[in-house]
Amino acid sequence: MNPRDTIDRLAALFEGEGSAEYLGEAVTQAEHMLQAGALAEAAGAPPHLVAAALLHDVGHFQGAVTGRDLMEHSTDNRHSHTGADWLGQWFDPEVTEPVRLHVAAKRYLCAVEPGYFDLLSEASVHTLAVQGGPMTEEQVRAFEAHPGAADAVAVRRWDEQAKDPDMDTPGFGHFRPLLEGLLRPEAGPGA
Repeated sequence: MNPRDTIDRLAALFEGEGSAEYLGEAVTQAEHMLQAGALAEAAGAPPHLVAAALLHDVGHFQGAVTGRDLMEHSTDNRHSHTGADWLGQWFDPEVTEPVRLHVAAKRYLCAVEPGYFDLLSEASVHTLAVQGGPMTEEQVRAFEAHPGAADAVAVRRWDEQAKDPDMDTPGFGHFRPLLEGLLRPEAGPGA
């Protein structure tokens, strides 16, 4: 797959499955992800973090267990891991690890930051319970030791803010050059 095909495939997900409801929020899945990417960009984040924020929920589009299952049937679809593994075909860990860890970052922040839980939407509170609840002290220490923890926390903060139905958000095409610049050179045919 050439770089253009890879980005076209991502764009098709945003236009197709991304137009679906986002776990009971006031925005679609694609709007949520585009907002997260825009928030990261507005914060002056480096390109790999803008990409991670933009793509953090792509795992909801992969596999048999959807985001709707996560809400309606309390089934953890492990979308963070599914998405990171899938994106790993084309992107380096600097992009995929914050995606992999963004759910853990929510659990972490709920455990260590007074008031963070109160910022969660109703849907996010529900998914927190399904995903294991706030971390234990031992889990907190393990998370803090992970080299990607700080990036994951940054992505998580943009994730939680990216649910505004009135936010003026750029389309997927705005992020295309950034994503193309982050594709691994070997992410060509057969990837």
